[in-house]
Amino acid sequence: MSRQNRTPIRIAILGVLLAALVFAVYSSFASESVLQAGDAAPNFQLEQLGGGTITLDDLRGKPVVLNFWGSWCKPCEAEMPELEKQYQKYGDDVAFIGVNIGQTPITVEKFIEQVGVTFPILLDREREITKLYNIGPIPTTYFIDQNGTITDILVVQLTEQMIEEKLAKLLPQER
Repeated sequence: MSRQNRTPIRIAILGVLLAALVFAVYSSFASESVLQAGDAAPNFQLEQLGGGTITLDDLRGKPVVLNFWGSWCKPCEAEMPELEKQYQKYGDDVAFIGVNIGQTPITVEKFIEQVGVTFPILLDREREITKLYNIGPIPTTYFIDQNGTITDILVVQLTEQMIEEKLAKLLPQER
């Protein structure tokens, strides 16, 4: 076989290998489960800032506002007072939980004191829950009903009105 005849065969083999590689990479990303409204919220257990642990299952029976954030994130910082205001208003009926992504307790504590948040803050130092919930951009907030079903996922800086609208769907109408 001459050199000229080998080149097209090599190109064809290289093309097949490249197609297989693209398919393998695509399949690995496509197989990741992406959570959506209507899905059961995956249970987890995390250390709480200040001590103790919280599991999502412990909160069953109450709607949950699960907010993923980091102190480096300006939109996260800007929405904290809105979340705190709603926590003060609905904290007996709704569990507000902040999940800090990958920071040290000292850094988180300083930030929380600075922004004046009093709702529970969980520490996802190893980013396990961040991965479990497929968190990309932050802030990301999951609204979960009293049965543990995700009702809404917002990947945006929350406003008071947005939180009120989502909670209206989760709370009994007698309020």
